[in-house]
Amino acid sequence: MKYEFLEHTADIKFKAYGKTIDEAFENAVLAISKYLSREEKINSKKGKTITVHGTDLENLLYNFLDEIIYLLDAENFLTAKAEVKILGNNLKATLYGDDSKKYKGLDHIKAATYAEMYVKKNDKGWEIQAVMDV
Repeated sequence: MKYEFLEHTADIKFKAYGKTIDEAFENAVLAISKYLSREEKINSKKGKTITVHGTDLENLLYNFLDEIIYLLDAENFLTAKAEVKILGNNLKATLYGDDSKKYKGLDHIKAATYAEMYVKKNDKGWEIQAVMDV
């Protein structure tokens, strides 16, 4: 399983998994993409490279998720998937997606939050939990 949505009263909450931390962050993007598109397939025509820094892994995740939301709001870039490389508290990612104006009825995410957020290593690899303000 790459990710799963969890019950939350007002926002969206998910866990993403990966054998590596890079894969867990990539799968977090898949969860956000699925929510935003209401499960409609998003073309991965365009590529965009971003770099994000954080003070720790949770801050890095927050900043990464926030950048994905910013790109949608400011540049109409709807991310479908990502290739992520994390080194310490620095992340470089190539995002693949499409122009959001080509898709009707998209859901909206206002912001990433620190509520219930964690990034941790376990016996199966890495696990991320995040709550997004909708």
